[in-house]
Amino acid sequence: MSKSDKLDKIYVTPLDEIMRFAFDEDVAKVFDDMIQRSVPGYSAIVAMIGVLAQNFAQANSYIYDLGCSLGAATIIMRHRITHPSCRIISVDKSQAMCTRCKNNTLQDKASIPVDVVCADISDITIQDASVIVLNFTLQFVKPEERDALLTKIFTGMLPGAVLVLSEKVNFSDPQEEHFQTDMHHMFKRLNGYSDLEISQKRTALENVLRPDTIDHNVQRLRDAGFEQVYKWYQCFNFVSFVAVK
Repeated sequence: MSKSDKLDKIYVTPLDEIMRFAFDEDVAKVFDDMIQRSVPGYSAIVAMIGVLAQNFAQANSYIYDLGCSLGAATIIMRHRITHPSCRIISVDKSQAMCTRCKNNTLQDKASIPVDVVCADISDITIQDASVIVLNFTLQFVKPEERDALLTKIFTGMLPGAVLVLSEKVNFSDPQEEHFQTDMHHMFKRLNGYSDLEISQKRTALENVLRPDTIDHNVQRLRDAGFEQVYKWYQCFNFVSFVAVK
């Protein structure tokens, strides 16, 4: 695949009908470009997931990357975790993403074993986990199913384990919502997206990506059982939390 084939041009021309956004083959092959140009600070978040994994990974435990996409968080954790007895379980329900994630991990030279599982994260068993990553994943889960998923995650974690939850958020104050959204769109324009691309993708994501407020995310984590919840990163309307069991 040439370099130009890996550029996100999905919404570059006017579409007669804008289909619901899906992590299909077209998205998977340009996802690296899409995520870097769409999510401010994505590389920094992934790098710090590696730092958190190095600090919190426990011997003889499982590490879960839920909604792993191409495996960016999986690979950085493989290189930072120092316990050879750990095992990473990388899960995504998109077959296109799982295929690429598996290829990426096979090409990677780190020694921590990885199992790539193509499944809905709500259907898998969580057990003996010391690190769990939901990196821009929960926002695509139906809102009415999020509480149960986080409770299941909490139950399957070891004492002292950590959950990293990164999400796009919205704001209850209309002025702040307007400001943060405008700044995000400016970020995308500076990364080469046109107003047409921004508008068409936003339409495609409507009712697919459903964000919550920061306070709602924090309360949801506390309701699941986490007493230590910290917002460690924010850039515009993108936030990452750490929750410790």
